[in-house]
Amino acid sequence: YQRRVHGKQWYQRRVHGKQWYQRRVHGKQWYQRRVHGKQWYQRRVHGKQWYQRRVHGGISPIVNAGLVMQLLTGLKILNVNHQDPREHQLFEVAQKVGGIVMTIGSATLYVMSGMYGSVGDLGVGNAILIITQLFVAGMIVLLLDELLNKYGMGSGISLFIATNICEGIVWSALSPRTIETGTGAQYQGAIINLFAMLLTRSDKIVALKEAFYRPFLPNITNLMATILVFAVVVYFQGFRVDLPVKYARMRGGTGGSIHYPIKMFYTSNMPIIIQSAMLSNLMMISRGLWTSLRGNILISMLGQWAPAGGGRFVPVGGIAYYLSPPRGLGEFISDPIHVLVYVVFMLASCSFLSAVWLEVSGSSPRDVAKRFKEQGLVIQGHREQDSIKVLKRYIPIAAAFGGMAIGGLTVFADFLGAIGSGTGLLLAVNIIFQMYEQTMKEMQADAGPGAILKSAFF
Repeated sequence: YQRRVHGKQWYQRRVHGKQWYQRRVHGKQWYQRRVHGKQWYQRRVHGKQWYQRRVHGGISPIVNAGLVMQLLTGLKILNVNHQDPREHQLFEVAQKVGGIVMTIGSATLYVMSGMYGSVGDLGVGNAILIITQLFVAGMIVLLLDELLNKYGMGSGISLFIATNICEGIVWSALSPRTIETGTGAQYQGAIINLFAMLLTRSDKIVALKEAFYRPFLPNITNLMATILVFAVVVYFQGFRVDLPVKYARMRGGTGGSIHYPIKMFYTSNMPIIIQSAMLSNLMMISRGLWTSLRGNILISMLGQWAPAGGGRFVPVGGIAYYLSPPRGLGEFISDPIHVLVYVVFMLASCSFLSAVWLEVSGSSPRDVAKRFKEQGLVIQGHREQDSIKVLKRYIPIAAAFGGMAIGGLTVFADFLGAIGSGTGLLLAVNIIFQMYEQTMKEMQADAGPGAILKSAFF
């Protein structure tokens, strides 16, 4: 009688329960995502390796080791003469050993902080196996980096970063894999899904709307935002000031004139690399302390965390919450303080770290003036002792403003919903542009001595 009066769907919901009915109507994938959370669903759909790469960024310990060694050298705590082959080799070995130690430490912290579940649930044996797996993966990356540094072009780590991000963009645009959603099966690739929906759906307006704005899967809007950010970063790469310099022994004329370019992104992508590394370590420490000592008021001020499904935790309070990216444009209205603090933090931290990196990396006006003197170069229209004064007019401003611009572009990419994180996208663009510049230098070097002189400051 109930089935007759209320209908088949009401009866199924009444007899089998709400969860069974949701699974029946919306599909298995929708139900899994609803119950277990977005991260669990991503791990289920894309595979374990994708999830680990997405969450942990397996090369971060090696990058952190390189940054630490560079900072120690720049602060003169370590005095290294890179012109001496023996000292340079010892520096490289120390950097590799530091990478190995940080890989072990990071893997241990991931497991102990509950990233893969509590150690009690995993068991000591499984915990050790996970640490070993992450350590072996780090060693493989380290060996590949060494191989590419010796026989390839540029840094192997940079190539891994750019390849990983570009692979994610191409896969999100052209993936032929089908995934069940609440409205039926759809292709994972945004472009393929657009044409498929236009060909198969009768209502073209609804099809276009879903292809451009579908949630939880890459859509055309995300792809257009990624292309826009890519174009903006490449455009800003051309902003620079060319200082005319010449050899001090050449009197009159400009036959020996060359240009030293001071780019807007003078410190390249180093500010965002250092900032993201420091922030990720802070988040990991905050979550680990909250898991074990959540009753302490200082730990609560550092960060408060809440489960979000699939073993994932998100910051919901404290410093960690306000330094984390907003979860959407809706937070402009629901929590404007969070958005404001995040934007100010990104701009200020990137600008400050750019200025710091300027001093410790040997790119400050004093260091550039010293190299000019060693090479017998002077700035046209100025005496040799005035070089540092002229360089101070441009280099510190370019470093600070360039770092702020990098932070602003990262926030811009995050708010637009570009594929991947804003940090990752900026890293990929800068790495690709640097490889292009290096290729152009080698091509100019093959053209003759004049091209070699010019390419030295390209």
